[in-house]
Order: sequence, then structure tokens, then C-alpha cells
Amino acid sequence: MCLVPAPWHGMSRSIHYSNNIIYITVEEFNIKTRVVGVDISMERTTYAIVDVRGNIIAEGHFATLDYPDVNNYVTALSEKIVMLVEENGGYETIRSIGISAPSASNLSGCIENAANLPWKGVIPLAAMIRDRIGLAVGLANDAHIAALGEYVFGSAHGMSNFIVIHIGSGLGSCFFSNGRDHKGVQGFAGELGHTCVVDGGRDCGCGHKGCLETYTAAKGIVQTAREMMAESDKPSLMRDIEHLSPRTISECCDKGDEMAIEVYRKTGYMLGIGLANYASIINPEAIILTGGISHAGHWLLDPTYDSFEAHVFPNMRGHVKLLLSKLDDRERDALGASALAWEVPEYSLFK
Repeated sequence: MCLVPAPWHGMSRSIHYSNNIIYITVEEFNIKTRVVGVDISMERTTYAIVDVRGNIIAEGHFATLDYPDVNNYVTALSEKIVMLVEENGGYETIRSIGISAPSASNLSGCIENAANLPWKGVIPLAAMIRDRIGLAVGLANDAHIAALGEYVFGSAHGMSNFIVIHIGSGLGSCFFSNGRDHKGVQGFAGELGHTCVVDGGRDCGCGHKGCLETYTAAKGIVQTAREMMAESDKPSLMRDIEHLSPRTISECCDKGDEMAIEVYRKTGYMLGIGLANYASIINPEAIILTGGISHAGHWLLDPTYDSFEAHVFPNMRGHVKLLLSKLDDRERDALGASALAWEVPEYSLFK
């Protein structure tokens, strides 16, 4: 009997018998070395082709709110992904697609009752994209994707027990325990933004009152600023800003505006309480802040840390790092979505 070497990587071997002769056939098969990562936020949808080493080959984006009808949105996103893929190597190079979205469940593949997106109810987004494009699709909550991005590419690299907080139009979180992200029974673990910090407080898009994100996410920060200006005649640069936002408020802080600084002090105080409660249960090594609101830097971080230390379980005081992400938000979330894509069992209509 003739001995043949094992097939090369990228080869498959089949063996069959005929007339007492062994026939060995070696066939080449395509190893797909790229995935597509998609990050959906209220403001923008970013999509990127990412290779196996985490390099972004090509990317594009469009305004999410241009498509208030989810069917039109899925059509637009599918067409844009297909165009980008065809311009950069074609379908044969793409293994799968990973998608990050608010209020998404990795277990159901659906966006469910998102408070900060235009599409209401349960949206089977993973199945809708899969049926349009013909590739395997994984979908997960944006905070879980941010945590995955930090774990693989960012500040949490090398950590096993940590929390990632994503603060933008909403507030979400994910925690890793012993190197694995905790999803919960339905995939919604970590909804810190919808924990109550003020009984009967501000109305929240989830239908409850007094949720943490109503005081610490974008709309909540602006509301705090407007309330403070209405309650006082103290001068402030914020009074001259037509379109107030967390970014413009932090710019006022940079210019020494005392009322703007107080807005972020109040925001940090509330956020610190929420994080202290969270950490007292989880006992993490670090908490990493991501998202647009984290760009306020020390104006947010300093009061948050002071409040955190004042409210956390005493045995943890001084032992939990509070960090700002060093990654670009869009890049991290696209990379995190690509990491999710590699975990999805491969499937294609085009094999």
C-alpha cells in the first residue's frame, strides 16, 4: 500500500475503494479569512470588513435614522455590505457577519423593545440580514460587543473579571467572569441603565421611572443642565448654546464654566452610585467606561470615582480600577462585532 502525507492546510482528503485498489483524492477548499462587523447606534450604522488578524480592510457608514422603517433599513444595510464586499475581494472571502445593536439578544438574534431606536417591538434582525445576504449572522447587545472589543483588542486584554460600561444615547453594560461574558437566560444581562436610582424619578424610554440612564446618558445630562439653568440665574456659557449636548457641556467645562462642571459632578455622583452597586455584586478587577459620554474625560471620571469609592462595599474600596477606554468607539465596536462573527457557525447560500 502506498502511503501519502496528510493533506496540506486548506485541503480535504477523501478515500474510496474500487477493484481492491485504494484511491485517495485531495481537494482544495476555500478558507475564509474575513468577516463583516456592523455597529448600529441611534446616530450611525458602521460596517467594516475585518481580517483574521483584526485589520480593518474597508468600512462605510450611514445615518441610522434615515431609515425609520426597519425593512428599508435592512435593505439598505444589506446592499451597502454587498457592495463593500464585492469591491474588496468578493463573497468567497467572507465567512460571516457580526452585528452590535442596542437591546439585542445574542440568544434570540432579535432586537427586543429598544428604547433608543426607531424600530419598536421585536425585530428578528439576524434572520433578516441572513436571508438577504446569505451568510451566517450573529447579533449581540452593543454593551456586550463593546466588552468583547475591549477584551480582545483594548484595555481589558489579559483580564478575566471586569465590567464594561457603554454610555451614549443609553447606558448598557457587560461583565466578564472568569474570562466569559455573562449573558443571562434571555441574553439581556447587564442592563444597568434600567436599574432604578430615584424612586418615581425621570421618565425612561423603557417605560419605568428613575432609571440610571435618565441621569447619566446623553438626554439625562442635557436635562440636568436645563434644570440647573432654570433653577438659577447664575451666568453660564451653556445659556448661549442653541443645541446643548454632552459634548458642548464638556467644552464649557474646559473653559471653566462652574455650572457646566456642576452638571458633570451631579452626573458622576449618580453614575458612581450605580457602579458601586454593580461592583459590590460582581467584585471586578476594573470598570472600563466607553461610549460618547466617556469623552468628557476627567470632568466625568473624577466625580464618578469619588462617588464610587464612597458607596462601594468597603472591602473593595481602592481595589477596583476605573478606566476610560483607549480605543476609538466606532473602531472598537466594529472589531468587537467582527470577533462575534468568528464565533458564529459558518453558513452560506453560496458554497
